[in-house]
Order: sequence, then structure tokens, then C-alpha cells
Amino acid sequence: MPKHINDITIALAGIYQAAHLVQRIAHRGHEISPAVRASIHSLFKLDAADTADVFGGLTGVATGLSVLAEQFGASGRHQRDLELTRYVISLIALERKLSRDRPQLKELRSGVEAAAAQADYFSETHANVLARLADIYRNTISTLTPRIMVSGESAILSNPDNASLIRTLLLAGIRATVLWRQCGGNRMALVLRRNTILQACNRLAARLPSPRATGDNSDISV
Repeated sequence: MPKHINDITIALAGIYQAAHLVQRIAHRGHEISPAVRASIHSLFKLDAADTADVFGGLTGVATGLSVLAEQFGASGRHQRDLELTRYVISLIALERKLSRDRPQLKELRSGVEAAAAQADYFSETHANVLARLADIYRNTISTLTPRIMVSGESAILSNPDNASLIRTLLLAGIRATVLWRQCGGNRMALVLRRNTILQACNRLAARLPSPRATGDNSDISV
């Protein structure tokens, strides 16, 4: 993948999109929106023509671009979402650990390939496919530490369909993090190139509609 600021920004938006969707579902419940479909689709797009193609085109990561612009431009009354930031930082840290674990990487890839065959028969967002992807996450990423603690409504988090979708989207977040590193992204650049990334994000997002949508609270370790 070319190490171009647009590619880095699109991949980073993919991470933010997955984290935002996890947060949204944990607080509001199950939904299969276009953004959810695009993030799940990225799991099966292992050989893409370009960075945006991983998400089915730039529109597939429109929500992520909107969220990323909002978070990187946060100041004054618009404070950064600390819960969302925690998810993003955790995904980046876990992907780094995963990259050093060849057996886990092999198991993850073979699991996704098997799920892809199942998705061809059903659909990428079918309940059976989501359950399988959630199992892949549980058997690979969840064995790494520290595990991600997802905060939300206890009744929502205890629902098996919601839990499967959340784990699937976290897996999509890992996929986007792998892509981000392949494009040249790193943690230092998040600080040093923040304004450059924000400018690229705004340029990309300006071409698109921005479907940013974002009880008894609880946590679930996934």
C-alpha cells in the first residue's frame, strides 16, 4: 500500500468508525447500518485495489471520516470523546501485540477465510456469520492483554446478538489498524501529524455525506 496521507487517513478513519460503532451499539443496541456493513465487509477484503476499496469505496468509511474529524478537531466546548479514544488506543495496542504472534495471525486469517465462505452462502451480516466472526475474535484477540472493556447498557451487552456484533466490529477495528500500519501509520504520527491528518480528513469528508450518528450502565470484557 502507498504511504500517502490520504491512505493513512482513510485507514485511521476505519479504526475510528469501528470504535464508534462499538460504542453506539453498546449504548443503543443492535443495528446493521451502511457503516456497519462497510466495516464488516473490510474483514473479507484482504486483497484490495486501494485503501478505500477495503471498505467498498470512500463512502464506506464516511462515518469514520466524520468521527475522526470531530475528534481531531475537538477543542473548547467540543471535547474529545474519552471512551471512544480508549477503544482506539486499545485496538492499536492489541494489533501491535497480534503482529508479533504468528500462530494467532495464522489462526485469525484461516478463521476469516472460513467465515468468508459462510458469508458467500448467507451474507456478510447474517447472524451465523457474525457469530463465527465473534468466535474468531474471542479465540484470538481476546486472549491478548489488556482485553478491551466495552461500556454500555447491561441489558444490551448481555444480548448474544449484540455481543457478537460488538466483537465482530472490534475485529474490523483490528483489520483497519493492520491497514493503517501498512499505509505507514504509527502512534507518533498521531501526535506529530495531527493537523495534517485533520486536513486530509476534511478534504476527503467534504466530498461525502457525513452520517455521524452517534440507563443502567455496565461494562463487558471482550
